[in-house]
Amino acid sequence: MVTLRLAIAAVVLTGLGRPRIRGDRTGLGIAAMAGTLLAVHHLAYYEAVARLPLGAATTLEFLGPFTVALCGSRRAPDLLWAGLAATGVLLLSRSGTTLDAVGIACATTAGCCWGGYILVGNRLAERDTDGNGLALAVTWGALLSLPYGITQAGTRLLDPGTLAVAAAVAVLSSVVPYTFQLEALRRLTPRAFGVLTSLEPAIGALIGLLFLGQHLAAAQWAGVAAVGLASVGATRAEGRAGGVRATDEEAATATRTEAATRES
Repeated sequence: MVTLRLAIAAVVLTGLGRPRIRGDRTGLGIAAMAGTLLAVHHLAYYEAVARLPLGAATTLEFLGPFTVALCGSRRAPDLLWAGLAATGVLLLSRSGTTLDAVGIACATTAGCCWGGYILVGNRLAERDTDGNGLALAVTWGALLSLPYGITQAGTRLLDPGTLAVAAAVAVLSSVVPYTFQLEALRRLTPRAFGVLTSLEPAIGALIGLLFLGQHLAAAQWAGVAAVGLASVGATRAEGRAGGVRATDEEAATATRTEAATRES
């Protein structure tokens, strides 16, 4: 599934952006690193889900974005929102079962890769204005996952029914979210993006209730509320900080303009 998901996403993104491999070694290096992190993250996360309850796997995966949010904090409210999000995810993951050690290792690896992707993706977003970098990153990730996918599935990768399902998964879980994530990283700091990532398990819990009939305990609903509150708080704090930075830049520009007028 990882191989087909990345390969089909690469074809779609390449068709939309028609990327060209340019001589910019720095840009190519960033795209290659982003693609590597995506491939390893997906493979590790799917292996974790195969061994752990979904909530537990997602909780351990969130350790990566949580670390990014924590390390990027410079004010006490930042730590409050990050801690509240982490608490909410922990409440969501309560399953009362013994967890598989290999699954824990895979989920932790996925979390490290996702945290790294947030940082690398931020640099990719700064340099990528036409989708070229994202298409190259996903293509590289697909190539890295190809040997693993062939070893695991062989000719089943070419089954028409499997390809149809994989195409839907690729568009809904790779093409669309990767594009929106890159746009978000252009507008948010890695810290705020890391906190907002905690919405994933909360939204998953709500979808499970609405479409799959998976009922939540009171503590898990408290987790959903905590994650939602943390995301709103982090977004508002980021907006105020952005407003302050914009005001400071405007004031500095006005000062430079006034100085230039006096000199003339």
